[in-house]
Amino acid sequence: MPSAIELIVGSYAKLGDRQSMENLRTHRRHLAVDMKARTGFDCRASIAEIERDIAVIEAGIQTLSGPIGG
Repeated sequence: MPSAIELIVGSYAKLGDRQSMENLRTHRRHLAVDMKARTGFDCRASIAEIERDIAVIEAGIQTLSGPIGG
């Protein structure tokens, strides 16, 4: 069964919505930075999940060609 992020990215890819995937990737990157800056909490599992999400998003972006928003 595909993960939620795989379904979302797949939908954006079908629509050719590269900008939304770029925005999603930027959001995930900010989350990872914020979690890495946390002290007193063990966020390694969450960070690993976010990094997997980013990899899925980047793969989706690579499936599209042309300018952003095209």
